[in-house]
Amino acid sequence: QVQLVESGGGLVQAGGSLRLSCVASGSIFSINAMGWYRQAPGKQRELVASATSGGSTNYADSVRGRFTISRDNAKDTVYLQMTSLKPEDTGVYYCNADVRRLAWVNKYEDYWGQGTQVTVSS
Repeated sequence: QVQLVESGGGLVQAGGSLRLSCVASGSIFSINAMGWYRQAPGKQRELVASATSGGSTNYADSVRGRFTISRDNAKDTVYLQMTSLKPEDTGVYYCNADVRRLAWVNKYEDYWGQGTQVTVSS
């Protein structure tokens, strides 16, 4: 199986910064995309940012210019540097990875972390 473990969430004042980390472990042959999603109370889970193994990135309009996603492919780790945080960034942040588990099976599966809470106070 594959496990994703997030860390780095917490409480921060508006305008502050946080850095989230997510490490993938277990039966992993390769990882295609890794990304961060968030879910605010009463709202649907939404994509925040994603990055492919080749370095292409994608951001939600609401975070572009404030958040930066990066990966360490050798460590199966993805980071999310969040700056200029706003109260509307509050939510549970989930790590997601598109994982190929077996070398002889060309199949990618979606895995999720347990989530880490980010709270931005005004």
